[in-house]
Amino acid sequence: MTAPTKPPHTSPTDPAPGPPPGGSLHSPVIDWFDENARDLPWRRPEAGAWGVMVSEFMLQQTPVNRVLPVYEQWLARWPRPADLAKEAPGEAVRAWGRLGYPRRALRLHGTAVAITERHGGDVPADHAQLLALPGIGEYTAAAVASFAYGQRHPVLDTNVRRVFARAVTGVQYPPNATTAAERKLARALLPEDEPTAARWAAASMELGALVCTAKSESCHRCPIAAQCAWRLAGKPEHDGPPRRGQTYAGTDRQVRGRLLAVLREAHGPVPQSALDRVWHEPVQRARALDGLVADGLVEPLEDGLYRLPLT
Repeated sequence: MTAPTKPPHTSPTDPAPGPPPGGSLHSPVIDWFDENARDLPWRRPEAGAWGVMVSEFMLQQTPVNRVLPVYEQWLARWPRPADLAKEAPGEAVRAWGRLGYPRRALRLHGTAVAITERHGGDVPADHAQLLALPGIGEYTAAAVASFAYGQRHPVLDTNVRRVFARAVTGVQYPPNATTAAERKLARALLPEDEPTAARWAAASMELGALVCTAKSESCHRCPIAAQCAWRLAGKPEHDGPPRRGQTYAGTDRQVRGRLLAVLREAHGPVPQSALDRVWHEPVQRARALDGLVADGLVEPLEDGLYRLPLT
């Protein structure tokens, strides 16, 4: 979700075949981004590679408006990976607050420890070294290398995949899971020079976040509407597998969130009785608590006490 300093606009000399060729998309999307990109803290030069990495962990499945306050508090408390690495992992879970999917906090803590031990506390610029860090997958390694270091990598998040699906493939939505064909297309569309490729990655992502959204599309504001294969085909309805919807109320995720909220707010170990009060259904409550323990998010102690993990 970030971008390096604005580079000159260039396009590949020999764009990959396929309608439309990547070179015809790069300049209009990058020009649009230059005029419309949101001013986000992880896009500023002072954020550095660590700020970019923290934002990428937090933005997975979480909207920007919820991430912003937690991100700013996190970087104020832990401005470098070594600062976080010194803390107990439970402190990362506590500071994660209500962002959801709190295992991301544990993974980010583990990544900070590895960066401190393996790389002297500096987020590595090498893509292979990023990918070797615990908690870092294909997307995050490419995003950090591209957005923090201006390198040339295909960065395929949900927004980018949707833009490519519509503009190039001519379908309303991408598959539920990233496919080999999508990766091949992303590589084919990537500008040849590194600065433009990094700018393209950020610009296509922002286009999907602001204009070519999942719930609606603002074709009148889209810089590549005239070339969009899906629009030119008459915007055919999605005919693939049903799109997965996310529910929360009444799920184990909700119960886990309530249990963690009690532990985050406590200054010491919490008795079982305090956890029992947060959810009325005992079987689901026990299953959620067991899951938190199994995931390393909660540490059971003697005498029926629980706390956030210290190790």
